[in-house]
Amino acid sequence: MNAPPPAPATEPLFDAVQAGQALDELGISAATCRQLRLQFTDRLRAFYDQQPSGTPIVQARTAFVDFLLRRIWAAQMANVAGADRLALVAVGGYGRGELHACSDVDILIVAARASDISRASDAIARFVTFLYDTGMDLGASVRSVRQCVDEGRRDITVATALIESRLLAGNVALFEQLGRRSGPGHVWPTRKFFAAKLAEQQVRYGKFDATAYKLEPNVKESPGGLRDIHTIGWVAKRHFGARTLHELVDHGFLEPDEYQLLVEGQEFLSEVRNGLHLLTGRKHDHLLFDQQRELARRFGYLDSDQTLAVEQFMKRYYRTVKGLSRLNEMLLAHFEEEILLARRSDRAMPLNGRFQIRKDFIEARDEHVFKRYPFALLEIFLLLQQHRHRVRGVRAGTVRLIRKHLHLIDDKFRADIRCTSLFMEIIRQPHGIGHELQRMHRYGVLARYIPAFGRVVGQMQHDLFHIYTVDEHSLFVLRNTRSYAFPDEKIPALELGYQIFPHIPKPELLYLGALFHDIAKGRGGDHSDLGTHDAAEFCRLHRLSVLDTRLVAWLVRHHLLMSKVSQRQDIGDPEVIRAFAATAGDQVHLDYLYLLTVADMRGTGPTVWNSWKGSLLSALYLATRRALRRGLGSPIDAHEQAAAIRAQAAALLPSEQVDPRQCEQFWDRLDDDYFLRFTAEEIAWHAKHILRARAEQPTVVATRDFPDRGSTGVMVYTRDRKYLFAAITSTLDRLALDIVDARIYTSRDGYALDTFLVTDLNGEPVSDPARRRDIRAALRDALLEDPLSLHCGGRRVSRQHKAFRVATEVSFATDIGRGRTVVELITKDRPGLLSQVAQAFAECELVLQNARVNTYGERAEDAFFVTDAAGHAVTDAARLDRVREQLARRLDGDLATPA
Repeated sequence: MNAPPPAPATEPLFDAVQAGQALDELGISAATCRQLRLQFTDRLRAFYDQQPSGTPIVQARTAFVDFLLRRIWAAQMANVAGADRLALVAVGGYGRGELHACSDVDILIVAARASDISRASDAIARFVTFLYDTGMDLGASVRSVRQCVDEGRRDITVATALIESRLLAGNVALFEQLGRRSGPGHVWPTRKFFAAKLAEQQVRYGKFDATAYKLEPNVKESPGGLRDIHTIGWVAKRHFGARTLHELVDHGFLEPDEYQLLVEGQEFLSEVRNGLHLLTGRKHDHLLFDQQRELARRFGYLDSDQTLAVEQFMKRYYRTVKGLSRLNEMLLAHFEEEILLARRSDRAMPLNGRFQIRKDFIEARDEHVFKRYPFALLEIFLLLQQHRHRVRGVRAGTVRLIRKHLHLIDDKFRADIRCTSLFMEIIRQPHGIGHELQRMHRYGVLARYIPAFGRVVGQMQHDLFHIYTVDEHSLFVLRNTRSYAFPDEKIPALELGYQIFPHIPKPELLYLGALFHDIAKGRGGDHSDLGTHDAAEFCRLHRLSVLDTRLVAWLVRHHLLMSKVSQRQDIGDPEVIRAFAATAGDQVHLDYLYLLTVADMRGTGPTVWNSWKGSLLSALYLATRRALRRGLGSPIDAHEQAAAIRAQAAALLPSEQVDPRQCEQFWDRLDDDYFLRFTAEEIAWHAKHILRARAEQPTVVATRDFPDRGSTGVMVYTRDRKYLFAAITSTLDRLALDIVDARIYTSRDGYALDTFLVTDLNGEPVSDPARRRDIRAALRDALLEDPLSLHCGGRRVSRQHKAFRVATEVSFATDIGRGRTVVELITKDRPGLLSQVAQAFAECELVLQNARVNTYGERAEDAFFVTDAAGHAVTDAARLDRVREQLARRLDGDLATPA
């Protein structure tokens, strides 16, 4: 909720008379001007501290800089020969009169001819140097009118800056000449200017993945940011000669309510940008995590039971930029029709009684279409799918009509069989489903049609794991599910999905699962359970069968299950597979869940999905499919499964040039648990290196690639001893390697056979042979030490990670079937974490058997499988409390005891 804002200050932010008196009294020196500038910034900061402010600060700083530059110009240019043939001009944002708290100041000193610049060069140099000495962030250029025109022709950014030029001091006629010479009749005709600005915006959008919804958005440059408003203004000024955005209302390009939305959006973004500048003391436009929290406090937001204050603040930000992005899209489309398409044939091609195609864009046949036929608000998107080769988009006027008639999408509309049938037909089309649902979202239709979806628009989670807001993430996931239908794209991560997708009976159920899987986030409680009810209600409203409704609801309820089981449980354990298969129930549910899980993980963020996680999901899927085919009533016996894996490994030995008889003798020293924990390929790899090693060699270390897992395998075989795992993991940390999986096995004769999957800090396998040799050598040397070295590498923690606190949570469960205790740990991710955990276990006399390592942004959520020294599960409550205390002490986190 919002706290009431304090009353604003009543005194003017900038008093020119008072400032003039100060300069008259103290004299115009660089030191005096610097002091005035610093005092003025302090005044802005105090004003902002009372109440976040946009336009008042922008106007006051522009007026202050205008005043200062004019006084300095007058003092510096007095009695300078030729100064009357110069003009001091504000350009860019300063010329626009839009100086935020610490924006840089761009000026142009212009002369009629280059010779005029030469004659006054010393004075100009003194003037510019003086400005730098005041500490002003200055961008200064000195050109003749001819040079301005030539540079403007070459560079669209220069031409744009000249559009917004404003005379500060000097020769008025010269400034007017510059305006005429740099106008559309001489530099960048309107058509070319618009096309260049459109291309410029597309490049800018590409830098931000074409979405405003980034964890740390750029208030100025991100889609929907201030630059989008500037782009509208530049085109308007170039095409209409408009000096203000309000003039677009007079020209019929903006409706009054749209203009108001622009003004309100610009004001909010200006408030945020001023806050960023004043918090950092410099021009800074990235809304970083620390600043998000501080600005949320400044804006009066408070934590609630469901959402943090920062999440509420950022939701307002994201909704604001989404509205501005919609307006930007519509207005630029309007300009495109007016400027680029004006010469094309105006003949309309009817599609039906409600819509037609004109100049390759679909449009309503008259302005009353949606009022007479409300269902047409959905029909237009179906027509776009069906005529995708003929239609480039929607006419700007029709987009405006859609926005004007969104109020017609009410409960009556949602229950209308024509509307429900149209929506289901849209998601059953062979092409354009993701594209048109995204368009429905941009136009505001989707949020009106599915109110629960409307509630998550702009909803973010304040962490490093969830890159996008809930609405954008859901649509990304839906588009990912659509990718299965196009195997020719040959996306490596979807190889198994391509095989599964043709066998699911109704793809539209998968798409609905994607759309609804996170729809209840931000309400408090379990979003999977709450979303299940929303999904079921939607399916019933759209007249899906009972079985189809149950399937969609089941997908929403269990959409996290497969990733959790694959990443946090031992999927080599037959009992884990049996339990998961029991939840899936049949092949159909398993197929849908696998496809949704992969799409969800790939849509969470660019660093969430990797080949290792993909291999875990594939392994879980294939093992569960085998269990379902065998029948849940006759699960595979662990001994039987171990024997089968041993036989598969034996079949690989000839290719590894290993003596089978010697290998069988070695394997007889190992129990079933070893064969259940590793794949046949890994077992053969282990045998090759261990059996080839010299008897006197105390430690065997081997490395190899696992391309299907996107990582490098590291195997260590040595005599087991206390702190061994901690020493290995600390050495890997010093080598700047991330451990993505760790499996620990101790033979009956006291040898540890530990296998790790590692990547470099970019998440890539270690491909350099020299570096892999260094890894092997470093591990051998480390394990020769007595006592073992446990020093970690002191890797730097990223700025983003430092911005978050994660309370350490420790919980325990008993794996009855395998006689192990499962220690589940949630804590802040950090270099050397596994080594610290291993040392805590060693202090508590626990034997670590397996580790499942998972990182979600700043959070580590790891599972460790441990026993006591006798190989039994730990059940003593006092001993478990000691483990919890040891972990909390070493990890220096806040201990949260589970209820």
